[in-house]
Amino acid sequence: MKTEHLIAANDFCMYHQVEYTFINSLKDAGLVQITFINETTYIPESELQKLEKMIRLHNELEINIPGIEAITHLLEKIEQLQEDTQGLKNRLRMYEAD
Repeated sequence: MKTEHLIAANDFCMYHQVEYTFINSLKDAGLVQITFINETTYIPESELQKLEKMIRLHNELEINIPGIEAITHLLEKIEQLQEDTQGLKNRLRMYEAD
């Protein structure tokens, strides 16, 4: 399997100065996806922004894994509500144009 859009978890952990166990805990909580290829752990590029945000929550605000899980869930709900609101505004504009 190609690893061109994957980052080695060890490299990521060294760069961000976090323990691999933290990344593994996030995976166990279902917050990030990790790929295993030839006994090496990789993080997909699509997960990097989300993972970096979780690391900042943990390091800067000292939030534990359950707290990060709750915050992530609430942020996803807010994003969905904003999308729903925008969709309703667009539909309302359609009726106002008449």
